[in-house]
Amino acid sequence: MLFAQGPVILVLQPDTSVRLWEERIMVDFDREVDVLVVGTGAAGFATALGAVDDGLSVLMVESTAKWGGNSAKSGGGMWLPNNPLMRADRVADSREEALAYLEATVGTEGRASSRERKEAFVDGVADFVDTARKHGMTFVRAPEYADYYPERPGGKIGRGIEHTPYDVRKIGAWWKTSQAPAAMPVLTDDVWLLGRAWSTPSGFRRGAKLVLRALGGILTGRKLAGIGAGLTASFLRAVVIDNKAELWLNSPLEDLIVRDGHVVGARIGHEGRTLAIRARRGVMLAGGGFDANKQWRRRYHGIDGNPSGAPGNLGRPIEIAMAAGAAVELMDDAWWGASVAPTSVTEPSFIVGERSFPYTVIVDAKGDRFANESESYVDLGHHMLEHDRHGTYWMIAERRHARRYLRTYAMDPKGSRAMKREGVMFQAATLAELATRIGVEPARLTATVERFNGFARAGVDGDFGRGNSAYDRYYSDPLVHPNPNLGPLEKGPFTAVKVVVGDLGTKGGVVTDADGRALREDGSVIEGLYAAGNNSAAVMGRTYPGPGSTIGPAVVFGLRAARHMAHHTKDAA
Repeated sequence: MLFAQGPVILVLQPDTSVRLWEERIMVDFDREVDVLVVGTGAAGFATALGAVDDGLSVLMVESTAKWGGNSAKSGGGMWLPNNPLMRADRVADSREEALAYLEATVGTEGRASSRERKEAFVDGVADFVDTARKHGMTFVRAPEYADYYPERPGGKIGRGIEHTPYDVRKIGAWWKTSQAPAAMPVLTDDVWLLGRAWSTPSGFRRGAKLVLRALGGILTGRKLAGIGAGLTASFLRAVVIDNKAELWLNSPLEDLIVRDGHVVGARIGHEGRTLAIRARRGVMLAGGGFDANKQWRRRYHGIDGNPSGAPGNLGRPIEIAMAAGAAVELMDDAWWGASVAPTSVTEPSFIVGERSFPYTVIVDAKGDRFANESESYVDLGHHMLEHDRHGTYWMIAERRHARRYLRTYAMDPKGSRAMKREGVMFQAATLAELATRIGVEPARLTATVERFNGFARAGVDGDFGRGNSAYDRYYSDPLVHPNPNLGPLEKGPFTAVKVVVGDLGTKGGVVTDADGRALREDGSVIEGLYAAGNNSAAVMGRTYPGPGSTIGPAVVFGLRAARHMAHHTKDAA
């Protein structure tokens, strides 16, 4: 048996049900491992990968019946500046340019985005890519995808990377419990072209290429999954199948076990029991944010939220870390964006390309534009919150938008019927009639559209600069002139879709240092406790520098934490 010694003290935090165990008498541990990882998204898998790479034993625990977290449901891209794939392709980038860009976009938002943390992120990129490839993971660049502020100092195009489509049959029965919605061999750079697959030659060619890729997989007996599904499946193969790490589903973190201020393990619910797990080198909290916790959303964000993440993101690991004395930051922020409102049969649908393509605008409840519809999703989300946190928004489009571009929110006939039935989607022959149906003054909406149409014909958005940035033009139509993001709304029928403030997860969490170690409010380290991903306060502060700015830091700091556990910690129990 394994023991900790001294009297047992149960500490209850105000307004929570968290139990922080301080062990002071003989207590049995049911299991021991080197590293205990809470959560199974990219941050958790990267931690586990680094640990097994250094010869450490790993137990991963997932609170729900499905593994993969937000990462499995995501686009799977990783924003990793100055990465080895760029160097191999002889694409110019450097540590100095990456840091200049981070300073120009993120700035300093508390300790989470300190200069030290930015440097740790940039300096950890190569180790993650090289280690992952060493364990059989394969990556490609998204060469056309721009940083979200490419005109700022240090901005680039093509810093994002992603996993190649992966054969999920290699993970056997594990695929059945993946959080991923489906297995499709899609790459990030497919998405912007597929949006116009039947309206431009380049879009059509990319659509045909995707079809051939899918057929190739079928003909060779493979079940190929791209984006987040492929990334997390490959992670699982590398960590669990190849390197024998354990992964428990339906096994939530219940509390931490602390001795003399040092986290030595945790209590985990598993198969109807509570097990005390000793973690010789450390406990990593990588269990996602609190996007699905409406009580916390109201407390910290002032709204219920319309998340697109995993339903198990309730913030419990953050709550438990706070009980252990961890400082938190950015709890009032999230990876915001605009989403089509949910219905009784559809979840919120995060929209990117649809709002950026020509022949559409987004207006508020009065019928006025308020932002650049093509700007980065986190900026649009912030602008919606600042403009009218609880207001109604509508995406207005004319018939060419529906005919020329793929609208992901309208692909499911059952969902479309529910949208029309429940007041999320309206259609009318004229703008005036549409305005009446959505409760907007017809003259005001008509005036807004007429003003926008003038900008579209001139090629310059005089109000919000839509189409000025290379990022805006990533999702655009090169056959529309003079501005590929602007197209006049002239031809009925017209459609209105209700838009709400959505998100890809929350940004607030545990404050950590350059190696992912949890910090107290006074800056001291909570030995043995680490956090990464959306359990930690984001190094990206209140912005979103480039495609994959959630998963990129998650994998880098997960791996950095594992390296620290392997080389700078000793058995504390």
